[in-house]
Amino acid sequence: MVQTYAQIQKQIVTLQQKADVIRAKEVGGVIDRIKVAIAHYELTPEQLFGAKSATKKTASGGVVKKGGRNSYSDGNGNTWGGWGKRPTWLREALAAGMRLEDFQVGAPAVSAAKDAAKKPARKSAPKRRPSTVLYSDGAGKSWTGRGPQPGWLKEAIAGGRSLEDLRAS
Repeated sequence: MVQTYAQIQKQIVTLQQKADVIRAKEVGGVIDRIKVAIAHYELTPEQLFGAKSATKKTASGGVVKKGGRNSYSDGNGNTWGGWGKRPTWLREALAAGMRLEDFQVGAPAVSAAKDAAKKPARKSAPKRRPSTVLYSDGAGKSWTGRGPQPGWLKEAIAGGRSLEDLRAS
């Protein structure tokens, strides 16, 4: 049986109504799960939407772990997500001799004996730029060998001189 355009439009309306009812049921469950996550992580509107809000921040700062960054906690409800300014509780603890790793959430605790056995990390020597070669015409014009060749150098080469002839000692 061939359907008419009007019949198909009627089916579309009926299916859309059914879809709206199903969506409303699903959205309720999604919203409930989001509310649980917001409460669990003490998220603020600023963290969720990026905009400033008139609501107060939570005492713990309400920071959530983002994109592979570490999060830190002191075990007393104070947390920091590893980005932005370090909170006062963490700065004070670090000033008192604690290490940032001591507060890392999910990191295995390191014993004092293991810490004492660790050698301080060696810094590698700074990378040095390769030495530049200086070319000069002897009359005050020079070129470092970086970038395009200046006109005086092109003219000298065209006149039969080589780069080795123009190399400054």
